[in-house]
Amino acid sequence: MGGGEIHCSADARRLARRKLPWMIFDYIDGAAGEEHGADLNRAALRDIRLRPRCLVDVSRRDLSAEVFGERQGAPFGVAPMGMCNLSTPGADLMLARLAAKWRVPHCLSTVSSTPMETVIEAAEGHAWFQLYFSGDGAGSMKLARRAQEAGYATLILTVDVPEVGRRPRELRHAFRMPFRIGLKQFVDFALHPEWSLRTLRAGAPTLANFDGVDYAFDRTESRAAADWGWFTNLRDAWPGRLVVKGVLDAEDALRLKNAGADAIQVSSHGSRQLDAAPPPILALRRIRAAVGEGFPLFYDSGLRGGEDVVKAYAAGADFVFFGRVLQFAMAARREAGLNALWGVLLEETSLTLAQVGACSVDALGPDNLA
Repeated sequence: MGGGEIHCSADARRLARRKLPWMIFDYIDGAAGEEHGADLNRAALRDIRLRPRCLVDVSRRDLSAEVFGERQGAPFGVAPMGMCNLSTPGADLMLARLAAKWRVPHCLSTVSSTPMETVIEAAEGHAWFQLYFSGDGAGSMKLARRAQEAGYATLILTVDVPEVGRRPRELRHAFRMPFRIGLKQFVDFALHPEWSLRTLRAGAPTLANFDGVDYAFDRTESRAAADWGWFTNLRDAWPGRLVVKGVLDAEDALRLKNAGADAIQVSSHGSRQLDAAPPPILALRRIRAAVGEGFPLFYDSGLRGGEDVVKAYAAGADFVFFGRVLQFAMAARREAGLNALWGVLLEETSLTLAQVGACSVDALGPDNLA
């Protein structure tokens, strides 16, 4: 089945909600606390008004973007998302093939369902590795060295999970990895046979980067011991580019810049950590003012369409990443759905550029905001 039913990200979410077990949908879709943070960020994005312009020749629009001196084939990439194969078997590799086709970064999560070596090969090198601090940090250092050996040139250190946020929708379903199957979960899976049969044939997803190694990972464990000293040790040990993700405070951003970060990714972890966090799209403007022009700033959280992409660039981002909407597209229509939604996002971005009188995302800035 193709992806012809997907005309926007809301279509992908609606179809995914029908296909996925409740437990899996709520794991992907859920946010922290009462989910006010997620709603507030979407409201903040919606409230940004763009400035339409007329009689500007926008007949030749370029959707490429530059990241670390290299042109990317699209103005957005794939954000790190844990256990993507829960959306549909093989999702990690679908995203890797997409990244290879469009020459954009596929940010592979520490807790991916597919080994990092397999993913970077499928992505033809267009992959970054996302790293969590874990335990005393020793295992994380081993994972970083393994990523380097696998050919990853960019590491994304995620710093906004000192403790895993409480996500009530996950807790109500008793979501955990590996699954614990009780009566409620059995009924849930039985009522969603297409997903259940596919997953049964492929085998339940695992934390693939920790199979057969001497360091473990527990997604619920405390990571509160991470500090600036450990960041310095990682910076000294990692020879490639280091992106720091999950930054919402301008003071932290400036300190990270001065401490050797190569880029900062403004993000609220998809509003999955702190319900009372400020809207990342508003934090983006403050952080840009703090770090100045020319320092790479990336953005994720709350993006749903091409107009959001243009708003983020106009607010100060140098590149943006889509997350859960891509999982919804794969859950809805597998790889055809992913490619369909990607095409929609590109078209939406292109049309929005035309409306604001810009021929590329490089040309966007505060003047494009009403």
